[in-house]
Amino acid sequence: MQHDASAIAQMLEAPSSKPKLLVVDDQPINIQVMHQIFAAQYQVFMATNGAQALDFCRVNPPDLVLLDIVMPGMDGFEVCAALKTDPGTQDIPVIFVTAHTDAAQETRGLEVGAVDFISKPVNPAVVRARVRTQLTLKFQSDLMRKLVFLDGLTGVFNRRYFDQQLAIEMARSVRAQTPLALIMLDVDFFKRYNDRYGHQAGDDCLRQVAQTLKESLRRPADLVARYGGEEFVCILPETEFEDAMKMARELELNVRQKAIAHEASEAARVVTISLGVAGNSAGTNSDKASLLALADVQLYRAKHAGRGCVCGDSLSLQRSAPLLNTMP
Repeated sequence: MQHDASAIAQMLEAPSSKPKLLVVDDQPINIQVMHQIFAAQYQVFMATNGAQALDFCRVNPPDLVLLDIVMPGMDGFEVCAALKTDPGTQDIPVIFVTAHTDAAQETRGLEVGAVDFISKPVNPAVVRARVRTQLTLKFQSDLMRKLVFLDGLTGVFNRRYFDQQLAIEMARSVRAQTPLALIMLDVDFFKRYNDRYGHQAGDDCLRQVAQTLKESLRRPADLVARYGGEEFVCILPETEFEDAMKMARELELNVRQKAIAHEASEAARVVTISLGVAGNSAGTNSDKASLLALADVQLYRAKHAGRGCVCGDSLSLQRSAPLLNTMP
């Protein structure tokens, strides 16, 4: 499979923001020391107990956790084991930072999933080097996973990655009591496009649509994937229903303004898309199947309303939003 070169190049670029470190220790002085060591290069967050650390990782996953072992209540081993059994946090590297460094404890730490062990009191140069090494390895691992999950034709994520991320984002939405939105869309009269212009032109059309969608999603957490054929889907974490509707209208307009000729379309003389929006408001305990089904129903409505338009509904509202036709 040959991946889109620009998509790979974009993933290889350095992160636009500083990597996030979570320091977990019940002693404020130890947290202060770590903050002084890392504040210039990283975003440093803190937790003073295991439950707080797990909540933070599930809602706002850091790039690496520096974890004390001996803490009241849940100890570091239990925290690390919990992180490694949760699909949303299992890939976060954990470094134990502890005054207890006998062989048995180090062995147990590695068995529950830690990547390294650092002794207290820490040597600033050593701890910086070890953190830098683990972050580099994580970045490379993340990149390889993303390459496996890229759609070979369009360069956006594929259906497999979408299914995985929707499950993660839905679980995070329920835990954190935050909204989540889904946009399902497809290219109008695409079979006619292929019949009129040929399959090679059809492939180029899908690439242009995918790139337009990708460029329109401005937040790092937003995701676009190819769902199958000429159908795409977008996940919008922490997005209210009305904001998702606004984004869907923008996506429709941006694709229309590419002015890709489509003389065989009944919606317009250029390529257009139909979009279905499904919202999941904060506090709504639903599942991904319900959200997908709602987005699919709304996409069906948009197609039967003339295509080149947006329809939407919210699981919490369960009422149809007004049809939003963005045709001139």
